Amino acid sequence: MTDRSAEIAANLAKVEERIAAACAAAGRKREEVTLIVVTKTYPASDVRILSELGVRHVAENRDQDAAPKAAACSDLPLVWHFVGQLQTNKVRSVVGYAGVVQSVDRSRLVTALSKEAVRAGREVGCLIQVALDAAESAGPAAPAPGGGPGGERGGVAPGGIEELAAVVAGAPGLRLDGLMTVAPLAGEYAGRQRAAFERLMDLSTDLRRAHPAANMVSAGMSADLEQAVAAGATHVRVGTAVLGVRPRLG
Repeated sequence: MTDRSAEIAANLAKVEERIAAACAAAGRKREEVTLIVVTKTYPASDVRILSELGVRHVAENRDQDAAPKAAACSDLPLVWHFVGQLQTNKVRSVVGYAGVVQSVDRSRLVTALSKEAVRAGREVGCLIQVALDAAESAGPAAPAPGGGPGGERGGVAPGGIEELAAVVAGAPGLRLDGLMTVAPLAGEYAGRQRAAFERLMDLSTDLRRAHPAANMVSAGMSADLEQAVAAGATHVRVGTAVLGVRPRLG
């Protein structure tokens, strides 16, 4: 085992311990929570190490970085999640490798994803990104600089989930999987990750009344995965706690 392999294995073990402890504290089974390792800014060689260590879900937030990395790792049994703000002109590329797009926040994007999924003969899972720093009844949130899975935060306000969910559910080639959020930096939930994630769970309950299969709830990162697990998240997105801190690309 190389030094890098040993480093990643040790970090992964610590994260697994954190998830297991959080599940135990919440009275949940460990298998109820899926770890997604966010591999943005890290090389394909790290993705190979993760696969060798049993990781099956990885996430990227920029297509220009993700597409060549996914191609280099196409032989691995991985599900690629796209978690960044997605421009429609990148949709064809993203649909080529992503099994799940977690940052669906507008109907125009749904239309583009559907068109490319059908063209490629693929089914793409979609999570609606919820902006918990937006007014409850507002439409799609404008991206804000800083933070977030894509370096900027988008998302639809809670009041817009039902309408957008219906668009996704009716789109050929797409599968409505559930909801995603990033702990907000502003608004009533700023600094209150547990409350934010509990709000997302309430919204998930509402969504599942109309779409019972849309039971995926993606929340929590390296710093707040415990709060997400406690609230009921089904997927946590962890980068630096597994792979360490690297300088941003570009």
